[in-house]
Amino acid sequence: MPEGDSLHRAARRLQVLVGERVEVETPHPRAAVKGLAERLNGRRLEAVEAVGKNLLLRFEGGLVVRSHLRMTGRWRVERRGTPRSGRPWLVLRGAEHEAVLWSGAVLELVGGRGAPRLGPDILGEPPDFGTMLTRLRSDPERAVGDALLDQRLVAGIGNLWKAEALWEARVSPWRRLDDVGEDELLAVLEAAHTLMRTSVEGARPARRVYRRAGRACPRCGGIVRSAPQGDNARTAYWCPGCQVGGSPPPS
Repeated sequence: MPEGDSLHRAARRLQVLVGERVEVETPHPRAAVKGLAERLNGRRLEAVEAVGKNLLLRFEGGLVVRSHLRMTGRWRVERRGTPRSGRPWLVLRGAEHEAVLWSGAVLELVGGRGAPRLGPDILGEPPDFGTMLTRLRSDPERAVGDALLDQRLVAGIGNLWKAEALWEARVSPWRRLDDVGEDELLAVLEAAHTLMRTSVEGARPARRVYRRAGRACPRCGGIVRSAPQGDNARTAYWCPGCQVGGSPPPS
C-alpha cells in the first residue's frame, strides 16, 4: 500500500499543474459516475497537498477532491498527449503536462473539509509529536505496532515504515502502549519521520526487517520474524533479539 512518503512525492510531481485551468476527464466508468469531470473541467487547480495517505486537490470555488490509493493506486505525471492504454480514473490536463490517476480506489469530492478524522501527519514540518503521543496513549492496552497504523492517531505511517521505525528504536511491535516509555515512543515517531522524509527526498532507506522474515537482523544477527497483527491482520516484522518485550498471539 502506498504510504505517506509516496503521497508526498506524488504531490510534488503534481505541482506542475498548480495555477492552471485544467481539462478533466474520468475515463473509468466507476469514476465517471461520480460526476467529477462535469464539476471540475475548466477550473483552476489551486493547490495539491498530501495529508497522511490522502492526496487533496483544491480547485477554485472551494472544491476539494480527495484521492486515496489503497493497495494498487498510483499517480503519474506525463507530457500532454502521452499515449496510454487502459482507462485511468482521472486525468487532469494542463498546457504541457497531465496528471493521471490509475486504480483510483477512493476518489471523492469533499468540499472544503479535506481528509476527515486524521491524526497529525508524520511528515508535517514540523511534526506535531506532542499530539501524536497524546493520541497514542488513548488506548494503553493496544500493541504499539497496531496503533501506529491507525490513521486517526498518526497519519501517514503504513506497514513498511511501521516495521522499520520500530526496528530503529529497538521497540517490539507487540509491546502494549502502557509498557512503552515516553522516550521510546517518541524515538519511534522520530525514526518514522526521518525515514519517510529521507524517502520523500529521493534516497530510499534500506529495509532492515520489512519482508525479511527468516533472514539475519543486520544489527544483532537474530532471525527476523513475521506474524499477522491487529484486526486487519497486517503483517508485523521484527527481530526478537533486539526488539524485546511483548509476544505475538499463538499461531
